[in-house]
This record gives sequence, C-alpha cells and structure tokens, in this order.
Amino acid sequence: MREVILDTGPLIALLDRSERSHEACTEFFRGVTGRFVTTEPVLTEVVYLLGPAFTMQKPALEFIMKGGAEIVPQTPESLRRAMQLMEKYRDVPMGFADATLVALAEERKINEIFTLDRRGFVTYRIHSRKAFTIYPG
Repeated sequence: MREVILDTGPLIALLDRSERSHEACTEFFRGVTGRFVTTEPVLTEVVYLLGPAFTMQKPALEFIMKGGAEIVPQTPESLRRAMQLMEKYRDVPMGFADATLVALAEERKINEIFTLDRRGFVTYRIHSRKAFTIYPG
C-alpha cells in the first residue's frame, strides 16, 4: 500500500480554513490513494501551533483518532538516526520533527512527503542519496 509522509504544515492547513494553503492541501489530501504516516513530534508541533485552547487543538487529535494519518512511534534506533540527521543538516537547520520524518522515510522506504517546507525537504536526502517527491506540487 502506498504511504505518504505527513508534515506539520499541511495538517495545520487542512484543519484551519484561514491558512493560505488550505485549498491546495485539501485537494491533495482528498485525491491521495493510500495512507498518510507521521510521527508524534509532528503531532506535538501541530497541537502547539494551533493554539493554547483545547478547542483549537482538538481537531488535530480527532484527525489522527479517525484515521487521517497513522502515528508511527519512535524507537531508540529512529531517535538515534534523527540525532544524526540533525547534526548533518544543522546548517539548514533541521528541526526534531523533520528529522523524525526523514528517519521514518528511511525506515519505511517512503520517498513521498506532504509538506509545505520545500526549503528543507528539497535539501534533505533519504539515506543521504534519494530526494523526496514533495506534495502539493
């Protein structure tokens, strides 16, 4: 089954109609066959960025609970790899959530990512070689 990695920006855009990328993200999300996968650090970023009130955060949690994306738990190996990636890309810089997504891509052999962070993900490489296919295009 096709898997696409889900980053912070598109999830916020899907949930917040006032985001300028809402339409493009909604259109892409609805058209994908397969499933979205993400990490707990991404969900944590989303909840934080949506705001301090639970009423603002709740849609992100419901999105995950209703199957909008699978949360892939971190392992000691994936955390170790995330640290290596953050060191390697420190000049970009690479944040922790992005590092967990690249580690997930390597672990699951996924090269498709749903992100608004083109600057980062056009630079990051899977196993230091393979480029990501970035959506929305």
